Amino acid sequence: MRIVSYNLRKHAAGHELADIAQTYDVDALCLQECDSEALPHELHHLRLADATRANRLGLAMYVRDERYEVLDTQVFAVNKSLHDRVLAPANERLLAALLRDRDNGERVLVGSFHAAPLTASNSLRRKQIAAAHDGMRSLAPDTPAIMVGDFNYPWFISGLERRLTTAGYTLNRTDEPTYLRYKYFTGYFDFVTSTGFEVQHVDVLPAGASDHRAIRLDAQRVVPDERAA
Repeated sequence: MRIVSYNLRKHAAGHELADIAQTYDVDALCLQECDSEALPHELHHLRLADATRANRLGLAMYVRDERYEVLDTQVFAVNKSLHDRVLAPANERLLAALLRDRDNGERVLVGSFHAAPLTASNSLRRKQIAAAHDGMRSLAPDTPAIMVGDFNYPWFISGLERRLTTAGYTLNRTDEPTYLRYKYFTGYFDFVTSTGFEVQHVDVLPAGASDHRAIRLDAQRVVPDERAA
């Protein structure tokens, strides 16, 4: 499953989406900071699965319609930061979709996630990530799940990784910074968390109109070893 995640910087990079969908042959396109009213229903082979509407920094997801059937979608409001309380509504931070592979019938969960900004603490963001994972699991327990997006977590990533490993999730990130807004401040903001998937590498796409660079990954379901059973 090929996934691209992109923070559009208040929809400034919205005009790039059609080219990204086609150029990188995307199966699922997960967006943050998008304007849901400005999103087309289709992008080449991708169909809009769902988008938030109450959030001023919206989330959206496109899915390859010929391969995946969208069984369910849900938006989750996780733990609020001070930023959320002052600039509400901005607490819808996860859009999750339950998909069924039309070829083999297998179900997968995909989430587009946007954590609270750097004005919040890492502790709060960790709670948001955990709540987002719980929200995805509530749609379909024991289903392979992958969550991508802007985690706003540029420092002390090893501590986050340890907590995720304990919870049964794997953290993957890029080899290059994904945030490029300021000349002297770059960072690794856009991550991938997964359970039941193997992600070999996360690539960074060329910079566009956003202050984030999109990330691309290929996720393969982990097949349980029948001998272990």
